Amino acid sequence: MTKKNLLSIIVIVFSLIIVSCSSNNKFKIEKGVVGAINTKTTIKELSKIFKSDSLVKNLSEGAQGDNYFQEDDEYYIFEKGGKLLLTILPKEQLDSTSTIKSIEIHDERFKTESGININSTFLEINANNNINRVESTFSSATLFLDNLNTTITIDNEELGLKEFNTQKVSKEQIPDLAKMKTFIVWFN
Repeated sequence: MTKKNLLSIIVIVFSLIIVSCSSNNKFKIEKGVVGAINTKTTIKELSKIFKSDSLVKNLSEGAQGDNYFQEDDEYYIFEKGGKLLLTILPKEQLDSTSTIKSIEIHDERFKTESGININSTFLEINANNNINRVESTFSSATLFLDNLNTTITIDNEELGLKEFNTQKVSKEQIPDLAKMKTFIVWFN
């Protein structure tokens, strides 16, 4: 093998390692990070970050609207082909310079270092994270993971409870195979 061939092989291997690492980072979830989005990312930067995907905006009426129960602005990121990846909410409505308030994860490729993703069971979540508290609503239980600044919602149906139940749910009552309904990363 010549030096030229060896050098070519080294360059190819190094390039593959860089591509592999960057594609893994594209879907990582950490405290204050979802893929290429972090706590300093603004709404106007989303079109650059997701230039090869589709960005759909559902904007609120803001202060000009006459709806007193105003919804938040929502930004949906769709992969080419139509698969919903993320739902992003800004801290400030109708402001392209606003940073991110929260990101709801819809795609299983987005995962934490311990492998938690939208398809994870309660057993996997509980084994790899410190669940700081559980809050019950009429239709679900919400798990708070402060180490990642995330909330995970599990439907009452997965808990073996009637849909509209006010029973307080503890961590010990959640079945190991219960699946999550929502996985939201908060950017406080």
